[in-house]
Amino acid sequence: MKKYIAEFIGTMWLVLGGCGAAVLDAAFPNLGIGFLGVALAFGLTVLTGVYAFGHISGGHFNPAVSIGLWAGGRFAGKEVVPYIISQVLGGILGAGILYVIATGKSDFTSIGDFASNGYAEHSPGGYNLAACLICEVVMTFMFVMVIMGATHKKASGAFAGVAIGLALTLIHLISIPVTNTSVNPARSLAPAIFQGGWALGQVWLFWVAPIVGAILAGGVYKWLLPNNIPEPQTLEPHA
Repeated sequence: MKKYIAEFIGTMWLVLGGCGAAVLDAAFPNLGIGFLGVALAFGLTVLTGVYAFGHISGGHFNPAVSIGLWAGGRFAGKEVVPYIISQVLGGILGAGILYVIATGKSDFTSIGDFASNGYAEHSPGGYNLAACLICEVVMTFMFVMVIMGATHKKASGAFAGVAIGLALTLIHLISIPVTNTSVNPARSLAPAIFQGGWALGQVWLFWVAPIVGAILAGGVYKWLLPNNIPEPQTLEPHA
């Protein structure tokens, strides 16, 4: 149970930290942190979460990452569903905490889009479904590729969290205008539950695209590995 609780807490932290920066700070009068600040917030939640919980659960905090590592032969199939359940529940808790904070202002009127992911008219930049689908598949593909490379036993494991956190920061800098950046089904579902309406109607894309990208990454990275560098088959110490 300890590794599932670690995934629960880590995903809660990711949603609270990343979405919290977007909801509470991104457009704050005169002090708004903008896209760069939000991108850094998401990257920092993963970076800190990996060092806090990576040695316990592997520090996935993302159903797509768990599925991608399984596809790449780096994660046991029997653990995928329990991990996803833990991640989804943790994400919902993070969004719930953020909702309580966001609605606590004396002049509160609306949560707005609540950092939800969207396409077409709900894309921050008005990008269509095809563009958003491709963006999420490719961004998740590269995210999982970085994770698999940074956590390989031949890599410098001490810096894996830095590489993964910076990769997620870069991904957000590219794709916030397109989809508000998902690459993580748990991160997408959690705020959508509280926003309701269109966000729940569009959340399917932010499950399908990241999972497709992650499976492709797992398969491609496994194929790319030289025959003389065998992959470890256990969870530890992967992020």
